[in-house]
Amino acid sequence: MNIGEVAARAGLPAKTVRYYEDIGLVHADRRANGYRDFGAPQLHKLRFLARARGLGFSIEDCRALLALWEDKHRASAEVKRIAQHHLAEIEAKIAELRAMQAALGHLVDHCAGDARPDCPILDDLSGAAPATADLPGADAAR
Repeated sequence: MNIGEVAARAGLPAKTVRYYEDIGLVHADRRANGYRDFGAPQLHKLRFLARARGLGFSIEDCRALLALWEDKHRASAEVKRIAQHHLAEIEAKIAELRAMQAALGHLVDHCAGDARPDCPILDDLSGAAPATADLPGADAAR
């Protein structure tokens, strides 16, 4: 398969496939004319990588997971450790986003949104708000 075909089958842009090849995640054979030639094993790796990246794993996590997937004598404990670490990062990000949502929601609720120039949202953003510490989630959002 050429790069366009393998990219389409893997659900990735060709640029991403080239990048994965450049950083050593996949290897393509070269035809006599220098064009890349991908087979079923590379397609499978690319689909694996697309799914892992879709779940938000970093490139280095993908590299480790791919190596573990290829190692038939692996310990699933290592796979689980990587996934648990990533899950904890996601949960922390969700908590941060919820705190930001609460703080911004509070500001929106307290803005009259009328023709007057005073605005608690702009006051908070400029640091002119009296006590932003009173806002829900203000500490976590900073």
